[in-house]
Amino acid sequence: MWTKNNIPDLTGKTAIVTGANTGIGFETAKALYEAGAHVIVAARDEQKAHTALKKIESEASGKGTLEVGLLDLASLEKIKKFADWYSEKHEKLDILINNAGVMIPPPSKTDDGFELQFGVNFIGHFALTGYLFPFLSKSADARIVTLSSGAAIRAEGIDFNNLKLEKGYDDWREYAVSKLADILFTYELDRKLKKAGSSIVSVAAHPGVTRTDLQRNIPEEQLQGLFEQFKEIMEPWQGALPALFVATDPSVKGGEFFGPDGENEYAGYPALSKHNTPSMNDMALADKLWKYAENATGIRFEL
Repeated sequence: MWTKNNIPDLTGKTAIVTGANTGIGFETAKALYEAGAHVIVAARDEQKAHTALKKIESEASGKGTLEVGLLDLASLEKIKKFADWYSEKHEKLDILINNAGVMIPPPSKTDDGFELQFGVNFIGHFALTGYLFPFLSKSADARIVTLSSGAAIRAEGIDFNNLKLEKGYDDWREYAVSKLADILFTYELDRKLKKAGSSIVSVAAHPGVTRTDLQRNIPEEQLQGLFEQFKEIMEPWQGALPALFVATDPSVKGGEFFGPDGENEYAGYPALSKHNTPSMNDMALADKLWKYAENATGIRFEL
């Protein structure tokens, strides 16, 4: 049973956790801080980020350091500003955890016109990773961790003609598509890194069923009905473990996907995920998505 107590000493490492002001992101940042890393608490609300930083310091007996970074993943311009800010203060980056997410909001778009879930959960993190890639390249053993979801198995593919609400909106379908995109991104980046002979590791994780602010758009009665289907609902500290495992454990290999080890991967402790669908392993789809993201963001990874 792997827990955060198994995290190796991270002294001298720098980590960014997106959406670190609450839920799984908060617990992830806290555990990395406790292990000695310098952690950037990245969030779109600066006040909430500072509150989270103070809470981590008050709760944890960490030997690391903390810093707030203002990051709005719903704006490519603001993502670039975050990357520019980071470049002024830091030489390298060892751990990037693409954690922030949006789940079933009312129909809405990012500043750049993407359906909000696809735009934040995938496009925003694609852009962030691309902008920060030069700093990851300066680390001897950098890791890029992208958070997906068990919902990814529900997505049968990606309709590239409905990523800006051209054909209408289905909240759960769009969420599943965004999380499928995260898996495809992880696997495609891993293939490109290996082909380039890079030591950077691209991995994915999902948190199982964890009660967090992510579910704030689900009506309470509906949420209770959903949770009643599961035998166990995890607290954020446990839901954060798969991401922490793939971010820090020496045994992890590029292109792997971890989740909880319990029944249907709803709860438990980190283990290789058994979630596996044709869409998740569709290399042609992954290549098309990658090219779409490059064209949409103007970003090319310096492999």
